[in-house]
Amino acid sequence: MIDISIYQQVLSEKRRLEKELQCIQEQLCQLPDGKLNCVHNGNRIKWYHSDGHSQTYIPKAQKEYAEKLALRGYLLELQKYDEKENEALNFYLRHTAENQNKAMRLLTENSAYQELLAPFFQPMSQELLSWVNSPYNKNNNYPDQLKYKACKDEYVRSKSEVLISMALYTNKIPYRYECKLTLGNVVIYPDFTIRHPRTGEVFYWEHFGMMDVPQYAKSAADKIMLYTQNQIYPDEKLITTYETKEQPIDTGKIQKLIAYYFGEDS
Repeated sequence: MIDISIYQQVLSEKRRLEKELQCIQEQLCQLPDGKLNCVHNGNRIKWYHSDGHSQTYIPKAQKEYAEKLALRGYLLELQKYDEKENEALNFYLRHTAENQNKAMRLLTENSAYQELLAPFFQPMSQELLSWVNSPYNKNNNYPDQLKYKACKDEYVRSKSEVLISMALYTNKIPYRYECKLTLGNVVIYPDFTIRHPRTGEVFYWEHFGMMDVPQYAKSAADKIMLYTQNQIYPDEKLITTYETKEQPIDTGKIQKLIAYYFGEDS
């Protein structure tokens, strides 16, 4: 298995570098062109501005100008370093993603491998295994939106749900996708209905993937309120994750949530 924590650290560092590179570029645009040359003359240092062809002496009265050239030199070196680092991180992420995708494809697209690998990812409890494999009332609304192949030869509605289902499956957490749940007089279909692998307790996982859409965010809040009105509380038996276009779901967070709710210390 790929070490998700390392992968996420690299991804986080890449984002930091990209922000820093953008900031460097913005600063460079506000600084004078040219290079600062510092020449030692006895115990004194003289400053010169170089345009690549000739040098112009910078008097002490123009220290601020020399400071800006010094900053430009520093930022250019930092830019080179960050670009090299970013290149190395891209190489790691590209090849890690390729390996990860190969592993995911064996679990989601290769039916022969699915059948042979299934025993290694099944819950330890026979009762929970029976629960996973038993028929249940599924969400039949908008079947055309079930576009993404996940584990267990099932289709889900988003790539993020593929990541969640993959994480649950490979951690041997028994779950059902969009299983019918009646709360009062309202019928809903939680994204994932989960049984604790040791206690058998029921948990629900709702992933809200378009929180930058106001109406969607309101519907998400209404849904969470419905849960709480029926004594199913966030951070207790209700797991929630969120994303926007600018902030996609973090697979590291998925793994941390699984460890928190269903790990050895839970």
